Amino acid sequence: MVERSIRPILETALEISPIVLLSGARQVGKSTLSFKLFTNYAILDDVDLRLTAIENPKGFLKRLEKPVCIDEIQKAPNLLEAIKLDVDKERVNGSYLLTGSANLLDMKKTKDTLAGRIIELSLFPLSAKEKNGKPHENVVDSLFEKDFSLSKVDTDFIEESIILGGYPELLKLDTELKRRLWFSSYISTYIERDARELGEIREINNFFKFFNVIAPRTASLLNKAKIAKTVALKDAVVDNFLTILTQLYQVELLRPYSENIGKQFVKSPKLHMLDTGIVCHLLRVKNSKALEESNYKGQIYETFVFSELKKHISFAVDNTEIYHYHTSDKKEIDFILSRGDDLLAIEVKASHSADKGDFKHIFDFQKSSKKNVIGIVFYMGEHVIEVDEQNFALPFGMFF
Repeated sequence: MVERSIRPILETALEISPIVLLSGARQVGKSTLSFKLFTNYAILDDVDLRLTAIENPKGFLKRLEKPVCIDEIQKAPNLLEAIKLDVDKERVNGSYLLTGSANLLDMKKTKDTLAGRIIELSLFPLSAKEKNGKPHENVVDSLFEKDFSLSKVDTDFIEESIILGGYPELLKLDTELKRRLWFSSYISTYIERDARELGEIREINNFFKFFNVIAPRTASLLNKAKIAKTVALKDAVVDNFLTILTQLYQVELLRPYSENIGKQFVKSPKLHMLDTGIVCHLLRVKNSKALEESNYKGQIYETFVFSELKKHISFAVDNTEIYHYHTSDKKEIDFILSRGDDLLAIEVKASHSADKGDFKHIFDFQKSSKKNVIGIVFYMGEHVIEVDEQNFALPFGMFF
């Protein structure tokens, strides 16, 4: 069983809050982790149980022995008001662990209902560290501390890990065919079913067409007008589909960084898929050879780094925000990580070499910013290259 990086934080959250919500995409391991910590649980995928919870939420809760885990809480959101009333009557920390495959706290009504009573945590697909039995190593913390100890990992291993993605079930599947069947089933069952429940989708074929169209646009500035034209859908439909995929933890719109440094910034968010396995499946990248030859290789590597950074931010020692950087004069940096007065400026290269030229936009940013900026270029080589005391080229092995 894979040990999860978030577990110590989840256990601490249960000690200090009456309600904890563990959110994440379907099949990332929420139930597996939760059931290790709780012996009492209710699974709302069960139709009869769900109907009871919807029709009589107070009665449903009365029959549960606390502490309790309620799995797939988004299936019966009216339970939240009953949980609030129960907690207000008797506030005991760790009473409720809720898991959800849709981002309930994106919904204003939910935020208002549970304000001051809940801690929300995110569970992502497995990180490369988790897959390699190193769940307590945090890459983001190491980068801020300039601790660049890393594992020597060959290119094939890195590429295979990127193509596989992070869904735990895939670790059990040993052929391309099995993995392809799993991804196809995941998209056509979980994503389709949950998407229908979350939003108004008149033509499910349009939704799948949209999903396939955004895959090659991962790690790109969001251009909704161009997407709408490509899929022949109205802007409002594109907005609806994006919202649904965001709430299902399949897509994230990465905000632009805009520190006041005397520059004009592009205001568009950057679209990122959250799992490279799904990206590679949709782009038909089945193996290392296909990845090496893919027109989307650079975007896939950037998406890998984004997803890894998100995973490590979720259990980092300090709050850390992530952005992209793009000025109107086309100076771009893939990621800016912000932690107080310290910043990481991160570029991603899918090549086996790195040199000073790869840092040109980072150097420009360092001159403009009033904060302490560490520059990082991730590349496919084997060695840490120290350009100067603030700028480093690091192998992808850092993530493993």
